[in-house]
Amino acid sequence: MINAAVSHLAGQLNQFLKQSYARTEDIVVMSGLVDAEGHPASQVKNKLVMFLVNLEKDTMPYRPHGRGDVGMARAVVNPAPLYLNLYVMLAANFSGANYGEALKLLSGAISYFQRHPVFDHQSTPGLDGRIEKLILDIENLKIHELSNIWTLLGGKYLPSVLYKVRMVALESDNVVEMTPTVREAKPAARS
Repeated sequence: MINAAVSHLAGQLNQFLKQSYARTEDIVVMSGLVDAEGHPASQVKNKLVMFLVNLEKDTMPYRPHGRGDVGMARAVVNPAPLYLNLYVMLAANFSGANYGEALKLLSGAISYFQRHPVFDHQSTPGLDGRIEKLILDIENLKIHELSNIWTLLGGKYLPSVLYKVRMVALESDNVVEMTPTVREAKPAARS
């Protein structure tokens, strides 16, 4: 599901940028910046690279659990939908004379996500069926936080932006339990 979410965002952005800048080759790739040995990944040169930096469970308490009626005496209880926050970075991996191109494409990407901060099945029918919607917000980072992230990534700083992507996964059809329902007793008739 995480792969589907990040891949969907990269694909939508790539399609937009290719059309906007009349390009035939992909501009956006979903990849790490370095391989397992710490060497630069080969497929990310002169690309906007989208990758997962972190994820967390969103524990907002106000969301109700699924409950459905299955008959006169019982109700089905489904597990609550899964709410995740994905921290997705978009980094412009261009060097030398291509630095201006990096900033132009990164600006175009930020503009696109500013105009399209929500991806759901109505706005993007290709969204994975397990995901209800994706909601993007730019995360503001202090210089030391940014430095820590790039140190963890094992790379040198690249022009980049970090998005918090709220991912709402659809409820599962799995039944957790069946519980008896409580019916209101009818008052006895008075004579």
